[in-house]
Amino acid sequence: MTGWLALLAAGLMEIVWALGLKHSDGFTKFWPALGTLVAIAASFGLMSIALKSLPFGTAYAVWTGIGAAGSIVVGMALYGEPANALRVLCLSMIVAGMIGLKLSTPA
Repeated sequence: MTGWLALLAAGLMEIVWALGLKHSDGFTKFWPALGTLVAIAASFGLMSIALKSLPFGTAYAVWTGIGAAGSIVVGMALYGEPANALRVLCLSMIVAGMIGLKLSTPA
């Protein structure tokens, strides 16, 4: 598995565990809580694989960016959170920053 692919998967697991936190109701619901813990472990494990070949700062910024941007999109799609022009612009800047980091990283 390449570092970038591991990083993408780790970022997607960030979205999954954030969603799991919402559904676990403060870790009072067993299955959502367990799923959240599994997703956290998977995210950290995949991130550790990515860090073998990617620069630390770039990997961390992209990892959290995927989680943040993905969580915003999920919130808009599943929970009716606002999708106004300013939020979409800010989301676009997060994505542009991740793309810029990817393009400027030699690995």
